Amino acid sequence: MADFAAEWRARFGVPAADLPGELPENGWLRQLLLRRTHRRFMPRPVPEGLLRLLLGAAFSASSKSDYQQCSVIHVAERGRRDRLAALVPDMPWIGAAPVFLVVCGDARRLERVGELRGHPNDNARLEGFFNAAVDAALVMQTFVLAAENAGLGCCPISVIRNHADAVAEILELPDKVFPVAGLCVGYPAAEGFVSMRLPLVATLHVDRYDDARIAEEVEGYDRRRAARYAPPREQQRAPETFGYADFYGWSEDKARQMAAQPEGETFPRYLRARGFTLD
Repeated sequence: MADFAAEWRARFGVPAADLPGELPENGWLRQLLLRRTHRRFMPRPVPEGLLRLLLGAAFSASSKSDYQQCSVIHVAERGRRDRLAALVPDMPWIGAAPVFLVVCGDARRLERVGELRGHPNDNARLEGFFNAAVDAALVMQTFVLAAENAGLGCCPISVIRNHADAVAEILELPDKVFPVAGLCVGYPAAEGFVSMRLPLVATLHVDRYDDARIAEEVEGYDRRRAARYAPPREQQRAPETFGYADFYGWSEDKARQMAAQPEGETFPRYLRARGFTLD
């Protein structure tokens, strides 16, 4: 028997009040509570056999109606990788990681299967896009968890969607196939840190949605997170627009990010140009 108090506090910054004092020992759950994103990697290569095994595990993820609407592109050619890295120069780990994958939603394959069987279908509506996006997200997260369990570290790169046209050109993506995120993979060069998450009282709802205490919970979370790590003044976002805050917590940072740097504005146009009606 074991308790998970230390891991719970590391992840949420609060005591594990709702957990029994003793639970069955589970090393994987401990690892999951302490998981972290990695952006610096050792030059050690990832064995090809291990990579294929991890991809096999990833594609074992749940899939809507067994449609299997995800494709992954392993960007092995240096020239293509460098072109992708150049799209986001402030993230050098895209070019430096031993392995770089691009996880795609693939609504095309189901249409092609229908054509092969003489049952054509239109998979371009919102439901088709949504199912493919969720399938891709499930595959990516399953890969991340499997890779971490094998001693690797990962860093998802969702910002590539801001450059979807260029990514599609570099990777020769056909219509109805769209990038969901890139994924850096390798052996971590540093331990990294556990990113504190909002407590379950703010994210878990029972029987009905209730955010009546959101202001109180976010304020408490901001203070706990800042006590562990407070961003220096020079890291405050867009001070020319918002000024400098005396206290700069997670909520102020994320509110500024959403207001000043909204992402994905070109993605709907990209999807419609690639055959999605999103009706």
